[in-house]
Amino acid sequence: MTAYFNKTGWPENAPKTEQERKEFIASLHKRKTELFMSLIQKKLLPLRPGVAKLIDQALANKVEVAVCSTSNEKAVAAIVSCLLGPERASKIKIFAGDVVPRKKPDPAIYMLAANTLAVDPSRCVVVEDSAIGLAAAKAAGMKCIVTKSGYTADEDFLNADAVFDCIGDPPEERFDLAFCGSLLEKQYVG
Repeated sequence: MTAYFNKTGWPENAPKTEQERKEFIASLHKRKTELFMSLIQKKLLPLRPGVAKLIDQALANKVEVAVCSTSNEKAVAAIVSCLLGPERASKIKIFAGDVVPRKKPDPAIYMLAANTLAVDPSRCVVVEDSAIGLAAAKAAGMKCIVTKSGYTADEDFLNADAVFDCIGDPPEERFDLAFCGSLLEKQYVG
């Protein structure tokens, strides 16, 4: 929000000092999180097609599943629990908020997840929806599948290992766990 206001101009009634602006932005973030949490709890923002299916496939095959987000940890945990259910949520590790010093496109959050879960980054497949997330995953040495969203459809995904409009549920499934595994088997000779 700060970057946005610095670029487009601060609202007329916004605070003028840097400290007051930090507090103003913090209050906006808090309110945004409250509104978002309300939408999640009321199930007004459903999961994208195929997300639950892919997670179920991974968990059934004893594949570690993590959510890596720079969003507020409370909001991410609520999304995972409310939209995926408490049983799935109990098996998913969440890395969110300011658990790393730098946000995406820095790879720190993905490196933390790989280290914590004791998984070699080269054996990880990330599903992302933005160029910033893609850059973070690739910088961490991970494979990355992009599922475009309405917000990111025009971004540059040339470095992605695969690009789809969504994961998809049968009969309109775009990819599954087996496809993710196949990305890990490809060896490139440089």
